[in-house]
Amino acid sequence: MSTLAGGGVALRLAAPDHGTRAAASDPAEVQTTAVTQTDLSTALTKSGNLGYGTPRTVKGAAGGRITLLPANGATIQRGQQLYRVNDRPTAIFYGATPLFRRLDTVGTVGRDVRVVADNLQALGYTIGAQPTVGTLVTPPAAAPTAPANATPTAPTGAADPKGEKGQPNPKPSAAPQDPARIREGDAVLTPSLIEALKQWQRSTGMTATGILDVGDLVVTPGPVRVADLKAQPGDDAAGELLSLTGTEKVVTVPVATQDSASFQKGQTVTVDLPDGSTATGKISAVSTVIQSADEADGTNAAPRRTVTIQVDEAAKLDRIDAAPVQVQFTGETKQGVLAVPVGALVALSEGGYAVQLPDSRLIKVTTGMFAKGLVEVSGSGIIPGLKVVTTS
Repeated sequence: MSTLAGGGVALRLAAPDHGTRAAASDPAEVQTTAVTQTDLSTALTKSGNLGYGTPRTVKGAAGGRITLLPANGATIQRGQQLYRVNDRPTAIFYGATPLFRRLDTVGTVGRDVRVVADNLQALGYTIGAQPTVGTLVTPPAAAPTAPANATPTAPTGAADPKGEKGQPNPKPSAAPQDPARIREGDAVLTPSLIEALKQWQRSTGMTATGILDVGDLVVTPGPVRVADLKAQPGDDAAGELLSLTGTEKVVTVPVATQDSASFQKGQTVTVDLPDGSTATGKISAVSTVIQSADEADGTNAAPRRTVTIQVDEAAKLDRIDAAPVQVQFTGETKQGVLAVPVGALVALSEGGYAVQLPDSRLIKVTTGMFAKGLVEVSGSGIIPGLKVVTTS
C-alpha cells in the first residue's frame, strides 16, 4: 500500500483485491477512528475590514484653481455642492452614467441626459413630458459654442425668423445632427428640462445658462462621504481632488478570484465584531474588478475580488468607524451524515475510495461533502461507531 496526494490531502492507495482485503499491517502500528454521525458544513471564516467601503478617487474634469473643498468625513447628498473650481460649484447627482459631454443642445439624447432629468425631478423641479422609447429625435443644427457661464442667446430655430426686436437670429454653424432613436434608459434634453436646469442652477449659485459642462457634476450611486482630501485650495484642479465612499458602514472581504463564484449576492453571513459580539449580514455585491495583491514579503499574491457585506444590525456599528473583523460564511450544511477524517480514505487503483478496517479489510464507500477535515461517506456496512484506519 502507498500514499498519494488527493485534493491537497494525503490519501492511501490500495491495489484491487476484490474489494475485501488490503495488504496486512501490524494492528499495533495503525491509528484508528470511529465513523461518526454528525452535521457537516462548508462554512468558512475570512478576514475582512469594517468601514465605509472602497474609496473612489475624484479627479478634476477641467483646469482652474480649487477654491473650496469639503471637510473630511462630510456627507454630501443629491444636488449639494461637493467642491468649487474658480469659485464655480460642482455638485453631486445620483446615477450610473457620468456626465461625459457638454449638454447644451435641445434634442440631445442619452443616458447622461436621463441622469440630469431624474435628479432634477427628484429635487422637486418640473421637467415636463419626455418622448417615449422608440421615438426618433432630430436635434436642431448646432449653434456656435459659448462658455457655460456666458449669457444665453436666443435658441436656434426660434419661430420668429427676425428674432426679438426684428433682429435676425444666429445662423447655425453646422448641418443638423443625425436623428437619434430613444432607447430604454435614455432621456431627451427638452426645453422644459432646460428650464428646470436653469432653476436649479440659480438655487446653487451657478449662472442660469441651462447648459451643463462635464465639470459641473460628479455622478455617484447615492449619498457620499468624504474619505480623504488629496488637494487643497489653490491647487491645480486638473489632478486628484478627493476620495469618496458610501455613507453606510459595510464589511469588505478580499477573496481569491478563483473562489469568488462561491460567494453569491444575498448570501447570509455572520460578522464577529471587535467587542466580542456578532452581527448578521448579507452579501450585497461581489466586485467585477479584479485586483492584484502583494504579500508582505513583496511576492505577488493571487488576484482578488472584493466581497461587500451589508450588516443587518447597523446600530451595533455606531461606535466603530473602521476595524478588522472576521466573517463567517455559512455555505452548504448537511445534517446527520456519516463521516470520517479525510485521512481515513483509501484511494482504490481502479477508481473510487474505500475505508480500511483494523483487520485490513477494505469497504468501498461513496464520498459526499468534504468539510473541515472530514468527509461524508456511505456504503454497505458503514455504520456509526465502525472502527477504521486513519492517518489523521
